Amino acid sequence: MPVSTDRDDIEQYLKTLTEDLEHGKEQELKQLLQALTPAEIADLLEALAPATRLTVWRLLPADTGGAILVELHDEVRVGLIKAIEKTNLEDLVQAAGTLDPDDLADIARELPEQVREQVIQTLSQIDRNRLERILSYPEGSAGSLMHTDAITVRSGVTLDVVLRYLRRRGALPDLTDTLYVVDRSDRLVGTLTLSTLITGDLQKTVQELMTTEVDTITAQLPASTVAVQFEHHDWVSAPVVDENGVLLGRITVDDVVDVIRDEADHTFMSRAGLSEETDMFAPVQESAKRRAVWLGVNLVTAILAASVIDLFEETIQKDVALAVLMPIVASMGGIAGTQTLTVVIRGLALRQVGTTNLFALLNQEVAVAFLNGVGWAIIVGLIASIWFQTFYVGFLIALAMVINLLCAALAGVTIPMALDKVGIDPALAGGVMLTTVTDVVGFMAFLGLATWWLA
Repeated sequence: MPVSTDRDDIEQYLKTLTEDLEHGKEQELKQLLQALTPAEIADLLEALAPATRLTVWRLLPADTGGAILVELHDEVRVGLIKAIEKTNLEDLVQAAGTLDPDDLADIARELPEQVREQVIQTLSQIDRNRLERILSYPEGSAGSLMHTDAITVRSGVTLDVVLRYLRRRGALPDLTDTLYVVDRSDRLVGTLTLSTLITGDLQKTVQELMTTEVDTITAQLPASTVAVQFEHHDWVSAPVVDENGVLLGRITVDDVVDVIRDEADHTFMSRAGLSEETDMFAPVQESAKRRAVWLGVNLVTAILAASVIDLFEETIQKDVALAVLMPIVASMGGIAGTQTLTVVIRGLALRQVGTTNLFALLNQEVAVAFLNGVGWAIIVGLIASIWFQTFYVGFLIALAMVINLLCAALAGVTIPMALDKVGIDPALAGGVMLTTVTDVVGFMAFLGLATWWLA
């Protein structure tokens, strides 16, 4: 069966899987699962209720369980591991035992201690050292992301010797495009591409053909920065070194794709105050508790905005048109501010925004807000004047809208920059703070102007 990752195909697989489960068609279900990749099976498991996930797990091919666990989001993986642990601990041992040290490191911290110890005991001393090296680095760093299967050669040997070594070695690690040249202390001194190795004179030495100017990644570098470097340099793989230049491993582009996907999920989910690892079938009480926090924060900001309205109760009583139109001012400011906020958060993520270009960006956003503010203020002002048959209402809402859009632009730039400066994720808290600013400023500007006019 040809396999595709299109959304429609995944939905069809999910429908077929559910129907097979309902009718007890285990053989058909096993055939379906065998035709899918670990990543596709992981997507299906995440779309199922926890109890059903365990049923599907028991039907998986024995040699794919570990790869599927690696592909699952953290919360789903932890839940599935706990469910398997209660029924058959040996299944976890078998699944984890199929992984190489690099992939095993991704899930080792989440495995039960008994399972982890059994799997480690089956590893060779070299593989144990590889696993321990990766686990020694914090999550989200280049060290935790790297593979330790980099192929190294010495500079003094000929290309013919290198080719014979590779033939004896057998299969190359996935996405190997470069061999790393190290000295006797394992310090990286250069690289030799496979294309150079294949097309070069076999009697020449590695030192004659290697590239000595090598872009490296330090083990402590954040994964998000690694992703940016891969994008800028179009790397397929890159070496990871320690502070002394000793080669530790390599990072490949498939790992970077996972980082980019996770960051996109994080930005999207953070706008709602949620984690990108959230299981959509998490227990109801747990999900409610998480969401309650941000509902509470939103309630506080809503009360603040309402208190501003309360200050102008007498003004609103004089003209009902003010109550009808004031949400428009706040809404337009909120949308404009969100647009600016999104641009700045993206710039921060890509390391394109900093103190050097902050004022240029601020001027740019304020100018855009002014043009949009004036343009839409004229339109909304005319509509309001015709609607309520009075000029002053149209004039006031137009002026208030320009003021709010300018403040929204200012807040959209400064809020994420300030949050990033103090170590708070702008994607998580920026939206709530921005909405509060645009609501308060919008109501204050419109109702304050109205109070002044009517006085």
